[in-house]
Amino acid sequence: MQRTLGTCYYPEHWPERLWAEDARRMAEAGLTWVRIGEFAWSRLEPEPGRLTFDWLDRAIGVLAGAGLRVVLGTPTATPPRWMLTRHPDMLAVDAEGRPRRFGSRRHYCFSHRGYLEECRRIVTLLADRYGRDPRVAAWQTDNEYGCHDTTLSYSDAARHAFRHWLRAAFPASDGNDGDIAALNRAWGNVFWSMDYADFDEIDLPNLTVTEPNPAHAMAFRRFASDAVVAFNRAQVEILRARTDAPILHNYMGRETGFDHFAVGADLDIATWDSYPIGFLQDRVGATDDQKAAYARQGDPDFQAFHHDLYRAVGRGRWWVMEQQPGPVNWAPYNPSPLPGMVRLWSWEAFAHGAEAVCYFRWRQAPFAQEQLHTGLLRPDSVDAPGMAEVRQVALEIAGAPEVAPARAPVALVFDYAADWGWQVQPHAHDASYFLIVLDHYRALRRAGLSVDIVPPDGDLSGYAAVFAPALVTMDTGLKQRLAACGAEVLIGPRGGARDAHLQTPVPLPPAFPGLDLTVVRAESLGPDMALALEGGGAVAGYREEVEGSAEPVLATTDGVPVALRAGRITYMTGTGDAQALDRLVADLCSRAGIATRALPEGVRVRETAAERFWFNHGAAPAETDIGVLPAAGVFREVLS
Repeated sequence: MQRTLGTCYYPEHWPERLWAEDARRMAEAGLTWVRIGEFAWSRLEPEPGRLTFDWLDRAIGVLAGAGLRVVLGTPTATPPRWMLTRHPDMLAVDAEGRPRRFGSRRHYCFSHRGYLEECRRIVTLLADRYGRDPRVAAWQTDNEYGCHDTTLSYSDAARHAFRHWLRAAFPASDGNDGDIAALNRAWGNVFWSMDYADFDEIDLPNLTVTEPNPAHAMAFRRFASDAVVAFNRAQVEILRARTDAPILHNYMGRETGFDHFAVGADLDIATWDSYPIGFLQDRVGATDDQKAAYARQGDPDFQAFHHDLYRAVGRGRWWVMEQQPGPVNWAPYNPSPLPGMVRLWSWEAFAHGAEAVCYFRWRQAPFAQEQLHTGLLRPDSVDAPGMAEVRQVALEIAGAPEVAPARAPVALVFDYAADWGWQVQPHAHDASYFLIVLDHYRALRRAGLSVDIVPPDGDLSGYAAVFAPALVTMDTGLKQRLAACGAEVLIGPRGGARDAHLQTPVPLPPAFPGLDLTVVRAESLGPDMALALEGGGAVAGYREEVEGSAEPVLATTDGVPVALRAGRITYMTGTGDAQALDRLVADLCSRAGIATRALPEGVRVRETAAERFWFNHGAAPAETDIGVLPAAGVFREVLS
């Protein structure tokens, strides 16, 4: 599939006299795609039942007339104010019991049945009108599910829906309405006299005196994820019946409140919104030194991790729907990108298999919340600095091969349920499954490797090494598939430490096939309690004490094993720092016959079936095997 570019456009924001000129300039810049409509409900239906689609008809005609392909968004992320008058209880409620209120976006609860029916109605109207229109070449459902902490809602609607979900999760053997005794056993409600006599007694796990039962909190997260899946599926089913165009959704960076793989199973393409400099400030887990070094470039691995994640969510088909082209408005600090970074970010996405990179947004808004969010044009319609790099990328991809992904030598397992388990029961205030997995990904990338991210039920065949760190819940099937996949496998810490209800299983974890190892005690370490390893590196944050006959691979300076092995299975008992993980990656890759590289700081390599890409994320030139890479430099080798 050919690599393409696009942008996000809001015709309802601009005088209609500008549309044709905007469309001409988009096409002239080399853009193919234009996303519209995802925030336009109040202009499509300014009053209940009064539809004003005529302006959207004209906008689609103008854009398509310039040769652009339209992605039409369903407008359900921003219900209009009259919707709240009609459904005053539709608002999401935060953990402190406060309604989220109107005046921004994403102000709905996924569990509210009345709002869901309103969404079905507007999506049906749009799909009936445009579903067979060849000018609408793709559809986007809603916008950025979960953004602004909106997956979990503690509303009355969520309470009733959660109880219904629990009845289905614990069915009675006689077919009656749920087995409350089974729930009490699974949750361990004998503790603190928490037994329930009926499902209607179960509240939501917030505003408790101290922490709620972790099984209760985990069940609520599973329910909330299922609610997002159901909400998205309702729109997809309407669209599927009325269009043959692909359906997609734009996910976010480090948004783990719902299972993206489950949502993605109903879609054709996964897309995500990439804001490297904004993310560096508050999502990457960067130190102050890292923030300073990459302030104008973004983290060298965070974007790539999500590229690989959403390639997996999309089962091979994925885009960047929103690519940062300049300073954003929402991070703690919002510097301009280093010259060349918009080009580098674009090519990095293509190197990881993207079909399209779309820039947010076409023109910077002169009003409302995103006035300081740069676009490809300034508010006065003059080209913004990022436009020159977009034009350059458009020329370069015209002569490049089509998207040609290749299986990487290494797989990294990512599980949303494991993230929920760590959040519910972290054992240390700063523990993060997401950051543990990202640290392993960084180590693999520092070794010059391409990585495939796979879901816990994904295909593990054909990989020389599989990294599955920190999977606090591991069912028997996953353990058996990891043990039998034939690869060098890394698991732990907390591998299989809890069952699906966050109870400690017996036999004690990890209870992994062929691995004689038992975790007998776990501790979390404060910032000043890191344990140095013999040969370099340290364990910090979390550590387990183990018994068994597995062979030590890494040990502390006083001889306590930290990584242990039996056959092809290596178990890591703690959260290693960068040097410790580099040593593990080197060791496992050597055993697996995977060639690695020593890369300069900030330099990364990614291979496709036809190309090898070199990226310098640093602010200074870097000496590499292929010569000197300039700052923000990209080099593409064509493989024979």
